[in-house]
Amino acid sequence: MSLAFVDFFAYVLFGLKYLAIALALMMFVLGLDDLFIDLVYWGRKLIRRWRIYEKFKRADEERLYAIAEKPLAIMVPAWNEVGVVGEMARLAASTLDYENYQIFVGTYPNDAETQADVDAVCQHYPNVHKVVCARPGPTSKADCLNNVIDAILRFESDAKIQFAGFILHDAEDVISPMELRLFNYLLPAKDLIQIPVYPYAPEWRGFTAGHYVDEFAENHGKDVIVREAMTGQVPSAGVGTCFSRKAISALLEDGDGIAFDVQSLTEDYDIGFRLKQKGMRCIFARYSVTDPKLALEQPWVFGMNRAFSQVICVREHFPRDLHHAIRQKSRWIVGIVFQGTKNIGWSPHGLLNYFLWRDRRGLIAYLLSFLVNLLFLVLLAMWLVTIIAPNAWRYPSILSDSPLLHTLLWLNGLMLLNRLFQRGWFVTRYYGIVEGLLSAPRMMWSNFVNFFANLRALRQVMEMGDSRRVAWDKTTHEFPALTKAQRTPLGHRLVEKGLLTEEQLEAAITNPIRRRLGHELLLRGHINSTQLVEVLAEQLDMEWAPLNPFKLDKRLIDLVPRKVASHYGVLPVAEEGDMLVLASEGPVSQVSLGAISRQLKRPVRCRLAPQGRVTLGIRHWYASPRQNADVHHMLDVLERHQDDEALLERVGLHQVLLGNLLQVRGMVPPSLFNQALIDFDAEHMSLGQHLISRGMITQEVLEQALVEQASEQQAAYNIVREVE
Repeated sequence: MSLAFVDFFAYVLFGLKYLAIALALMMFVLGLDDLFIDLVYWGRKLIRRWRIYEKFKRADEERLYAIAEKPLAIMVPAWNEVGVVGEMARLAASTLDYENYQIFVGTYPNDAETQADVDAVCQHYPNVHKVVCARPGPTSKADCLNNVIDAILRFESDAKIQFAGFILHDAEDVISPMELRLFNYLLPAKDLIQIPVYPYAPEWRGFTAGHYVDEFAENHGKDVIVREAMTGQVPSAGVGTCFSRKAISALLEDGDGIAFDVQSLTEDYDIGFRLKQKGMRCIFARYSVTDPKLALEQPWVFGMNRAFSQVICVREHFPRDLHHAIRQKSRWIVGIVFQGTKNIGWSPHGLLNYFLWRDRRGLIAYLLSFLVNLLFLVLLAMWLVTIIAPNAWRYPSILSDSPLLHTLLWLNGLMLLNRLFQRGWFVTRYYGIVEGLLSAPRMMWSNFVNFFANLRALRQVMEMGDSRRVAWDKTTHEFPALTKAQRTPLGHRLVEKGLLTEEQLEAAITNPIRRRLGHELLLRGHINSTQLVEVLAEQLDMEWAPLNPFKLDKRLIDLVPRKVASHYGVLPVAEEGDMLVLASEGPVSQVSLGAISRQLKRPVRCRLAPQGRVTLGIRHWYASPRQNADVHHMLDVLERHQDDEALLERVGLHQVLLGNLLQVRGMVPPSLFNQALIDFDAEHMSLGQHLISRGMITQEVLEQALVEQASEQQAAYNIVREVE
């Protein structure tokens, strides 16, 4: 080895020494920053443990149930989300433990596949609505949300309601069953409510997706809690965020009718500061339920904490491959660091500036972490050379003759151990010990991902010359396989089973008198009610059973109040242990079943019954004070001939509820009828008068519908007279 090379290498080592000192000093400052947050969190936790929780019982789900349901709107922007947004909407509509809500999905005119996906959901769930944006996609997420808000305001006008909260979700979100109850509980006292986000953990090798697990677990388990406690400001995560009506109105006023900044890549982050500047109240809500059935399902593993694992939160999959992770994080960096600095600037409040610094320090911190990792690898390689080749040239260690560097390394080492503990602790409490241990090696990979995301963000800003000109870069999403496949339409199923011909189906569908398809086929005599309910049960994946509405146990009838039976269209027909079995003529959503269960204070499940049987049963067992003499007479005759199945079949065909008639004839859209039904009180007024009072129909429309209903009912009376 030449002396020139030896001299050069000595200079390199000399430079590495001072580089190491500079890096160690900067890492020490950043470490103190993190240590301060740790100390505040644990100090606050101890104080609350001894001064609050020793005196007061922890809040649980019972407190959430005590508040009457307010109307809530869920906003879901979607571009190229085939197979994702539909599953999210189905899962939310079938599992949320809440009734008074609507889901609005924003789609684009040039994204027909996503529109079709949402259309399929809307057919089965009247509280899911498709919104088509004015401009072709992909635009920014903010632009899509602005279109969704416009649609929500139009829906409010048509339905004559006002939403108390506007909830932001992405297409890939899995929503906690109790989320809306928590928002309902906190509104309108709070103007921005953010709940925790917990990514789904990948297999152990998935470090890219796994590093999201680590970052969100620590950030939403500790950092945001400290931020709210010290400043009263909470940044929106973009999902699981609820804005009060007051907040949305203020944003619309500021933007002259446009709530979200269409040029911002992180419009949700900006809004948290805009609302804080207006003096509005923000909260980060970590609220745990005691009943595991009300929490998002996950397997129990060693190390998990029940309060952490049963917190009301949002879960979703994050990018699994490096390329998509870098794209997503670079968008966050451009929005928070570059656009945030330009749009928000700095605050006159010192504490808020401190957290703004923490939001923006990543541009420095991730570069430092990457350089530290590189320096570590260089020193490790040099040490390995001395082991592998003992006779090689030896140089004094760059660490041996510098007390400052030696001290900094010890202090940084201790703070690194603290960082590993803090992150591992919060990961373990939600995900278990295995994920907690994996968080240590994933920390280095996290630095690697964030470093290259920073580089990409810098390159984009430099190329465009202005951070606000950087284009929206959509992240590829996936949705966990939690729901079933698309349903085959009823008519096609009947044709496939040989119960109907194509010609008969086409004639029924094109009939100028609009009726439900099943009802139309029954009236034409193509099928009977047993065949219809069998196929419906197969389509809806429900059980069914024959039902004689006059042969029910009076004890069961007494278990269900008239208000519940008539409101949801159900009859109690059996008990299975503590479970009460209800019969209905159509599917009853999981949301409604949850509401029934809460009112009856016992678990319930539903099964289908043939056409007209439940309607006759409700009119017989829960007779309305407004029921006329003809209906009384018909029911008396049917009761005397209750063993005549053919008579029940013929009369059942003509039992048409007013609400169904109004919807099928297009007099009231199903979505608006569903919303109006939520606050309908049958004890004080008829359904028709309720719809008139809401301004949804006129007296003339009601009279027309009643005439058509009376015509169907008259056919039933004529059948009854034949057997007297």
